[in-house]
Amino acid sequence: MKLTVDEGKCVAAGLCVMTDDVVFDQDEATGIVTLLTDEPAPANRESAREAARICPAVAITIHEDAQ
Repeated sequence: MKLTVDEGKCVAAGLCVMTDDVVFDQDEATGIVTLLTDEPAPANRESAREAARICPAVAITIHEDAQ
């Protein structure tokens, strides 16, 4: 799994950080999402998926590993 974020879409709601603060953070000045890692550890993958699902701006994209 690999993550990307579109900072231009981010509305600084912070739901991603509340869902997984190991993977996501917010810029202190703007509140815009920042990725702490673009390849979440297995223990964080489900919460990263949940963060993408609940993002009101649809700013988080998940690229699943090819099987």
